[in-house]
Amino acid sequence: MRDRRGVIDHIGISVRDLAKSVAFYKQALAPLGYELVMQFDGVAGFGVGGKPDLWISTGEPKVAVHVALRAERRSIVTAFHAAAVAAGGKDNGAPGVRAHYHPNYFGAFVLDPDGHNVEAVCHEAYLG
Repeated sequence: MRDRRGVIDHIGISVRDLAKSVAFYKQALAPLGYELVMQFDGVAGFGVGGKPDLWISTGEPKVAVHVALRAERRSIVTAFHAAAVAAGGKDNGAPGVRAHYHPNYFGAFVLDPDGHNVEAVCHEAYLG
């Protein structure tokens, strides 16, 4: 039986400057409850509850990737966007409804220091 988080266990992306990216992700992902869980030579893992599911590692990014992280509330999506931009990320889509995906899709997009498109998304209906 699958849990609520789906079937993907973790993802890894390459970054040019690990220290710069660790600082960015620590600040940008904090509103989502993500923390730096593990770090060793050239690699850092971020996650919730002690389990890393987003890994960054030193290397030359061959292609920019898109990573979407689930948020429980729209206010968390908005907080993610503000934190990510404050951390040096480039706005790639302000918080808002993306009805072309579905009526309750509320997302925000930021480019990280290497151009990876990082998104926070909430699928819950807005209740006020």
